Amino acid sequence: MCTVTFLPLSNTDFILTSNRDEQKQRETLPPKTYIDDGVELFFPKDKLAGGTWIGTSSKKRLVCVLNGAFIKHKRNTPYKKSRGVIAKELLKTTHLLNSIEQLDLTKIEPFTMVIVDWNHQLSLYELIWDNHKKHFSKLENEAKIWSSSTLYTEEIKETRKQWFQNWLKNNEFSTENILKFHHSEIGEKEQSILMKRKNIETVSITSIQKINNTISMFYEDIVNTKTYQIKLPQNKR
Repeated sequence: MCTVTFLPLSNTDFILTSNRDEQKQRETLPPKTYIDDGVELFFPKDKLAGGTWIGTSSKKRLVCVLNGAFIKHKRNTPYKKSRGVIAKELLKTTHLLNSIEQLDLTKIEPFTMVIVDWNHQLSLYELIWDNHKKHFSKLENEAKIWSSSTLYTEEIKETRKQWFQNWLKNNEFSTENILKFHHSEIGEKEQSILMKRKNIETVSITSIQKINNTISMFYEDIVNTKTYQIKLPQNKR
């Protein structure tokens, strides 16, 4: 939930990749299909909270969550529901923009959500909740990196953006190439893309690619050294 990149492949296709930085002990279930309110969802599941940090749905949408908003916040528990449960709600909705406008985030921990929707055209959105206000915007379909404010200072975020810019100059856009970036250990281990600290580290990497009529998900469980590669037909996606 802590490092995310977006790569546009065309006016209709893309690759989005996420490194989840979490405690190793927090149990996660590998990606599978769930039917919720008649909508087909596909995501890895956080066993503790029952939500997800990244997933796709038959509503032709992808939602990815990062912890925190603009700055590091102090936790104020208990919270009403998990941010990962809200991600599932946005994956299910038919009318995305209306649902976000009506979304009540009172007593929800601050977050950043990256949303990709391809119902009419490829649209990239960012939803940030800072514990006081929703900040929702449509972004340009261009390469971008996000780093969680709960783990990285503004200075480190800028350094990571520079690493990404250097990668962009030297690489073609492909799942294979962006996975190498997400596995990179440039800089100090505490700040690198494949991050490792005393009590938290990159526990999994998920990369979702849309090309024409097919969605592909690559999921690597780093803790248990397992990988999953799944292709989902677009007519169900």
